[in-house]
Amino acid sequence: MFDFNFYTPTRVVFGRGAERKTGKLLRQAGARKVLVCYGGGSVIRSGLMDWIRSALKGEDIDYVELSGIVPNPRLSKVYEGIALGEKEGIDFLLAVGGGSVIDTAKAIGYGLANEGDVWDFYERTRKPAACLPLGVVLTIAASGSEMSNSSVITKDEGMYKRSCNTDLARPVFAVMDPALTVTLPAYQTASGCVDILMHTMERYFTNGGNMEITDALAEGLMRTVMRNALILRDHPDSYEARAEVMWAGSLSHNGLTGCGSDGGDFACHGLEHELGGMFDVTHGAGLAAIWGSWARYVYRDCRPRFYRFARRVMDIVGEGSEDAICMEGIEAMEAFFRSIHMPTDLQELGIEPTDEQLCRMAHLAAEAAGGSKGSAKVLHECDMLQIYRLAAEG
Repeated sequence: MFDFNFYTPTRVVFGRGAERKTGKLLRQAGARKVLVCYGGGSVIRSGLMDWIRSALKGEDIDYVELSGIVPNPRLSKVYEGIALGEKEGIDFLLAVGGGSVIDTAKAIGYGLANEGDVWDFYERTRKPAACLPLGVVLTIAASGSEMSNSSVITKDEGMYKRSCNTDLARPVFAVMDPALTVTLPAYQTASGCVDILMHTMERYFTNGGNMEITDALAEGLMRTVMRNALILRDHPDSYEARAEVMWAGSLSHNGLTGCGSDGGDFACHGLEHELGGMFDVTHGAGLAAIWGSWARYVYRDCRPRFYRFARRVMDIVGEGSEDAICMEGIEAMEAFFRSIHMPTDLQELGIEPTDEQLCRMAHLAAEAAGGSKGSAKVLHECDMLQIYRLAAEG
């Protein structure tokens, strides 16, 4: 095992009607003027924004709103939020939504607390020294951004999708009411479940030290998400299943399932970021479309982990060589993706990149990683291109 530093300062308020406590949480956090960030659509139709406005007014907290945040959130909206925050004298941010809204709020927080262009932090030419505090009212179980140190933003010009990861941006509090996710489309629910699984698998498939307790937590989390994803496929109004998935989403990306490892692989995320940047695909679906090709390409360099995964997560019980068991585990995960109507290659994702586009994505993924990425197998640009080509072939 490796030494580790586990830091998770976010206060979680979980359960039915938890969003009604938002005003008091903001007051306790010392907020005086809040920038409320959200997308639109469902949070308006559901009446959630009316609840939030009422909660703020009930605590006599001043606020302004930034709406229109989209999936694969854009840098232009971050700049808009920074300008609004500076004009209004904002001292706290509230993200009402899922990962895109939360990540936008984090980026705005960086921009308001530091001089210069916030994009520098995502290009990693500078490191932020501070971030304005933020809270979250979660409406989508997927990204885990409500408890993580991560923010992912897409630059409009060139559609470069990049991340900034610092503990400065961990939310002060996260309000989680599973009932708020009931109206999500089935595709978004399933994509969220894949994202949660992938945040765990990125930390699970590593070479180097591991801890038995961390492995057990990760394996239990993956089994729980898969079981409840199937329940939600057939019974989307199940509060209990949504609660299990929502809490799993937070635990999958707050660092818990990586304690004692080398920090994780995250090559699939790097590869998907370029898919999301170029084709604007849903993040979880993009991950599902790339994972099987990545797994087949790297598993021989990480056999013990893939073998354990097949036995303990995918319940492969048959006899056979170690390689055969590893492949059965990979195929079983792909079968699960299909069972919840997620893609397992780029054709099923609905895109047909040219070879020129595949080469471009591989180049950008390697560039964003500083030349190479991965723990299960260290990938260079040529490896990334091969994985993209495998995913494109189907």
